[in-house]
Amino acid sequence: MNTSNQFEALFKQFTEQLPKGALELQKDLEKNMRVAMEATFRRMNLVTREEFEIQAAVLAKTRAKLEALEAQVAALEARMQNDSAPSTLDSAS
Repeated sequence: MNTSNQFEALFKQFTEQLPKGALELQKDLEKNMRVAMEATFRRMNLVTREEFEIQAAVLAKTRAKLEALEAQVAALEARMQNDSAPSTLDSAS
């Protein structure tokens, strides 16, 4: 369910709880509440669950690549240290 549908469902639940005789008041209240809640949600900088999950997947993929690169760098550093270390044969001559 997307954010727009959730927002509409919330308003429907809220307005259904109002007395049926106060239809004009109900419409005015719904309009004012909608404006107030939309403004509040905008200030909160919320993201949808879908956006969050996409970013979480991107982060997991990036983390896996970073770990692979760190292992590759460690292997290269170890190989460089072994190549630059004087061998025992060279020092014995």
